Amino acid sequence: MARASKTADSPSIGVHRALGMLEAIAKSAGGLSNSDLSRKLKIPKSSTSYILRALEAGGYVRREPAGKYRLGLALLSLASRAVESLDVREVALPILQHLVDRSGLTAHLAVLDHGQAVYIAKVDAPGFVKMNTWPGKRMNLHSTSVGKALLAHLPEEELQRIVAKGLKKWTPHTLTVPAKLHADLEHIRRRGYAVDEQESTVGIRCVAAPIFSAQGVTASIGVTGTVTQFHAADMHRFAEMVKDAARRISLQLGWTKDF
Repeated sequence: MARASKTADSPSIGVHRALGMLEAIAKSAGGLSNSDLSRKLKIPKSSTSYILRALEAGGYVRREPAGKYRLGLALLSLASRAVESLDVREVALPILQHLVDRSGLTAHLAVLDHGQAVYIAKVDAPGFVKMNTWPGKRMNLHSTSVGKALLAHLPEEELQRIVAKGLKKWTPHTLTVPAKLHADLEHIRRRGYAVDEQESTVGIRCVAAPIFSAQGVTASIGVTGTVTQFHAADMHRFAEMVKDAARRISLQLGWTKDF
């Protein structure tokens, strides 16, 4: 019986190891070798080699001449298909572009995933200044406007669970005291938009609003700019643009309640 149980568990173990290896490679700027992965994930080298060969054959990783492994293009294809399957993105893209045209700022669309905000679409602002963001980038909920717009409308139990994990301080402006964050979330619910006043990155200001569907809060949309592009005095004007964009997307997704 013990032998049969071990055999039955092996595919599951292999899948978890393969996913762990992909995540580790994704987080490494210079790639990781077989030995690096074996040591980092505490997997035998023989198992690491076997999994890497399978991933390489499928195009999920590629091996460089120096022996380091990086993510392969097959993952890009999968990610693109996953993003394209999100109805909210298809609805939001033209509205994102319109928002950029109106504001002159970079616009983002984000969804909640495993306690983080994940960008699923981005439209760059015109000009030479570009935000260091991309579809797939993960952001903290408590220190970003798109994150707080989502956080403010979560069920209380889920909100408490996320806050209990800790509020990391990214800049001197980050809200790290739960009581202050809760007060900010109440303001967000009341006025309909969230603000990131250099809370994630010094020199960057953002404003975002939640997007709703029949299932509740679905995503968030926001604009981002440097403090020289996005003056504090312009906050209300940009907030109204973002709220209007969020309302238009929500209506197309089937949201029928008042904003």
